[in-house]
Amino acid sequence: MSGRPPRQEDGDSAALRHKEELSRRIKEQKVVVDELSNLKKNRKVYKQQPNSNIFFLADRTEMLSQCKSHVLHLRGLVTPQPLEDANNNIFLWNGEVFSGVHVGNLENDTDIVFHHLALCSSEMDILSLFSSLQGPWSFIYYEAARHSLWFGRDYFGRRSLLWQFSNEVDSAFCLTSVSGCSESGNQWQEVPASGIFKIDLKACATTKSLSLTLFPWKYSCREKAEETCINVLDQVSKDLPNHVHLVVNESKLCLRAPVIPLNKTLSKASGACPGSNSSNINCVVSVETLQEFLAEEHKKKLVCQFIDVLNEAVKRRVLCLFRDPDQKTREVPSMSHKKAHIAVLFSGGIDSMVIAALADKHVPLEEPIDLLNVAFMMKERAKHRGTTKRHTSHEVQLDLLCPQEGCQDLDADPGTHLSCFDVPDRITGRAGLKELEAINPSRTWNFVEINVTLEELKKMRKQRINYLIYPLDTVLDDSIGCAMWFASRGEGFISNQGKLKPYKSPAKVVLTGIGADEQLAGYSRHRVCFRKDGLEGLNKELEMELGRISSRNLGRDDRIIGDHGKEARFPFLDEDVVSFLNSLPISEKVDLTLPRGIGEKLILRLAAKELGLTASTVLPKRAVQFGSRIAKLESNSEKASDTCNRLKLLSVDEL
Repeated sequence: MSGRPPRQEDGDSAALRHKEELSRRIKEQKVVVDELSNLKKNRKVYKQQPNSNIFFLADRTEMLSQCKSHVLHLRGLVTPQPLEDANNNIFLWNGEVFSGVHVGNLENDTDIVFHHLALCSSEMDILSLFSSLQGPWSFIYYEAARHSLWFGRDYFGRRSLLWQFSNEVDSAFCLTSVSGCSESGNQWQEVPASGIFKIDLKACATTKSLSLTLFPWKYSCREKAEETCINVLDQVSKDLPNHVHLVVNESKLCLRAPVIPLNKTLSKASGACPGSNSSNINCVVSVETLQEFLAEEHKKKLVCQFIDVLNEAVKRRVLCLFRDPDQKTREVPSMSHKKAHIAVLFSGGIDSMVIAALADKHVPLEEPIDLLNVAFMMKERAKHRGTTKRHTSHEVQLDLLCPQEGCQDLDADPGTHLSCFDVPDRITGRAGLKELEAINPSRTWNFVEINVTLEELKKMRKQRINYLIYPLDTVLDDSIGCAMWFASRGEGFISNQGKLKPYKSPAKVVLTGIGADEQLAGYSRHRVCFRKDGLEGLNKELEMELGRISSRNLGRDDRIIGDHGKEARFPFLDEDVVSFLNSLPISEKVDLTLPRGIGEKLILRLAAKELGLTASTVLPKRAVQFGSRIAKLESNSEKASDTCNRLKLLSVDEL
């Protein structure tokens, strides 16, 4: 059933009722805020749901923040959560519905999804609803009539959800989006994005044991449900305590996967650059080489199809949010007074450049776009290194190091050029800014220089970031998590008439390029895999990359970016984008016989060239931890996969 926006004549009365309800809730929350403020930092609290015996575990700091500011909302009226209806059903939702059920411009998707859930009369109805949704989500739903608790994450796991099992059979089972800390011996884990889970609370009370029923994702009716269930069951069960039972639903019901399976067809690569008889290994890394590829009719057709589907994905993510109506209808907009609603995590690399260029096509022209560029202060020796280092021709300009003068005092005039923050991503970011300004000089592009000292890194990691990264705990998680937290916070400097002025990005939506490398062989390990096992091995590697992205990246990234009251959106993980790329054989997307800067993510580089981008189209991959220079900042002896001691959390007993 499609929802309808409220009638115009009801607008004033609805707004008045909403204002009165908001005022009442604020008065109630003042009491709660006082109580929470007196608790120890990081103390956990249990929040009881109205008229029920259901408790949700919440972090004291998180609860305090929620009571002060309600929930982050991007469209429709503010909808405080959890929702409860007349039948005592309870619903918590963290997500965005981009397609599947209709959500009007003045409606809130939490209300709409809850309304559809209330109409479901069977397990199949619930599965059909969640199978139809496109967009990121995690949810918890208490179905009162059947005493059942449903919960889960979308197919890619783009929203965080954690669970914790007590060591004791008859003790608590907890779900949360962010865990403040862990009681001794009871670790939190990411809820696997393997399907939707259900707990029969009545049966649990009778048997005095916890049993989870799984409804897994599967691609199509052709895929055998029994095989799918057994495979997923094995994967999920291995991380569960012995006293927790995981079973597949008796009817072997499954969710329908929102994407098609990966095309593993193998076809031989061309073996030479376009217009050349020479080997690919000698192919020139240049924009001209990309142009020669685009001269091939078949290649250009595929690239244009890719641009179309990615363009729609970006469009959905930049327009699906609340904007001031005056901002869209003003005939002579005053550019200087507009605020940005959209930000891009921006390194100047191929992924962020394409996202920014496509966002420019849909964000209202009078609205700035914030380009968030993070840099960590380089050590003295790093600033002076490399003057005798050899470089390949296309990397020289990217590895330029700071001038010989020392860093300026950070407390000095913010307009002073701080050379110690001229990390590789800052240099490519500035170059990327010039390309975007050339494409659309009428747009205000706010290049936000976010500079982080070692002292601030240590302070904010201890205060906030380590709790957000948890339960992940590696050196790589620390580097990426910290870089993303500072970048998405958006506090830095922008250039104003040649001088750097303090600026804090007001954008509530943060676009990120994650998913491009995983699907288009962007990492150096993909070349190693290709050399060792060929295209067949590369296909398996890419399939595995996308399958584990929920546990390796997305839950963490959602917690990190959401900490600032902002929402992460992932255009490259749009269901239509993934299906399009999955439909193509590997040879149509990448060619790892070509050198770095061309062969990996080839179809994306060609799309960038078609969009009018230039030098950025042939930049080789540089991971954020290296481009921002956070890697090795505190220890040179660590490996990315090592457990990071800096992420150690205090247990409840230590508070």
